Amino acid sequence: MRRRRREAIPVSAATTRSRTPDRLCAEAVDLARTAAEEAAAPGVVGEHEGLISEGDRVVTHFFGCREPGYRGWRWAVTVARASRAKIVTIDEAVLLPGPDAVLAPEWVPWSERLRPGDMGPGDLLPTDAEDLRLEPGFTGEEEPPPSSAVSHEMADLVEAEDAELTLGTPAHLAMAPARGTIAAVAEELGMRRARVLSRYGLHTAADRWEDDFGAKTPMAQAAPASCVSCGFLTPIGGSLGQAFGVCANEFSPADGRVVSLAYGCGGHSEAAVMPKPPQPPPPVVDETRVDPFPLHPAPEDDTPSAEPGHA
Repeated sequence: MRRRRREAIPVSAATTRSRTPDRLCAEAVDLARTAAEEAAAPGVVGEHEGLISEGDRVVTHFFGCREPGYRGWRWAVTVARASRAKIVTIDEAVLLPGPDAVLAPEWVPWSERLRPGDMGPGDLLPTDAEDLRLEPGFTGEEEPPPSSAVSHEMADLVEAEDAELTLGTPAHLAMAPARGTIAAVAEELGMRRARVLSRYGLHTAADRWEDDFGAKTPMAQAAPASCVSCGFLTPIGGSLGQAFGVCANEFSPADGRVVSLAYGCGGHSEAAVMPKPPQPPPPVVDETRVDPFPLHPAPEDDTPSAEPGHA
């Protein structure tokens, strides 16, 4: 006769927990209220708001919290009893947030809470070594090619004043790099920086400037022309100069700001040219005729007066 082999079925704690509350534990409302009042204070514990079954012969009772500042919180008192015992005992009493409780926002590190404009005088903002907005620039640690005048093989064959090896990175030099070194060339070309903007850093800056002073802003939508044709636009160098510039119009809302070439405002240099003040026409002088001007104009009465000595 063959026996059927029985396999062991794993049983989790959730499957062994009884969904039906124990009767004696569910009826121990007064005991749970007494424990909550001992943990809190008189008058703070509110009405009974229900219960849940935590397991076999384990029930948690909930009471409202009347303490100011804890709106939506509940006192949770867990009671239990031993197997075949009729005495219910207190397990724990704790204040827990309810479904409608007012909770503090989730803690965010300071590096993620910082927003543009939060820095003040004297504040220092450390830059992460792995900041995606930056990428390595010239550090002076690159090995020069063998054919270079400053290579280790050629250093002994040239004069010291023409090619001098400089130790350390350009950022730690006590004086200007000597002529003929890589650091000197980088200094002349403006490349003597440990890190420069990466493509990601350029794109994020362009998006930020486009949102503030771009073509989709209300000011640009109502502008008579764009900044690309404005005489107050000051160009900037680099790849960003293909899409942005600096406004130099003191009456513009974007004065001193980086603006998109598609941005515009009512202060456009060619939008409305102020007309010149009217000038009176020059006087016309007729040199072909003579106009008499009497020194003593005749009186209004045309009757000549009698001269003295005549009848």
